[in-house]
Amino acid sequence: MSTRRMLLLSAPLAALPGVARAATAAEIDRDATAALARLYRAKPQARALGEKAVAILIFPEVTKAGLMIGGEIGYGALRRGDKTVGYYRTQAVSYGLQAGAQKFSYALFLMNEEAVRWLDRSDGWEIGSGPSFVMVDEAYAARMSSTTLTQDVYGIVFGQSGLMAGIGLQGSKITRYRPSR
Repeated sequence: MSTRRMLLLSAPLAALPGVARAATAAEIDRDATAALARLYRAKPQARALGEKAVAILIFPEVTKAGLMIGGEIGYGALRRGDKTVGYYRTQAVSYGLQAGAQKFSYALFLMNEEAVRWLDRSDGWEIGSGPSFVMVDEAYAARMSSTTLTQDVYGIVFGQSGLMAGIGLQGSKITRYRPSR
């Protein structure tokens, strides 16, 4: 799906409080640091991923809302160690039996340089196309060890609030973003 179409379809999110304006670099950095600290406290296995990852892409707050047609948007920071090396926006649209609104955070642990290069050279990265990707749930996290970490990217969703119910088809895209300072 083109970025332009995704922007048009996710336009209703602009009406939600806190989503209408884009975050500044300082806000994204502050919120990404706090979100990663929350993740490490809530899921200690994530710290092991963080120590082995080449880079971590953290989206501290993603807002999702919909009634039949839905959308989500969030801004994040790509970190190498403690340094932010880039900013990204995640957007998604969905259609189906769905209703509600929620906020959540997620982190993508990029385990090798190829995964980082893919993020930089793709014209927007769609999860599921490109590097091998695993969504980490409680059961998977319990089995993680240095010998089981074989994928390029691991994703963890955390800090969900609100209520979003339904079934739908979704396409999400992560693109480079240039925030104001």
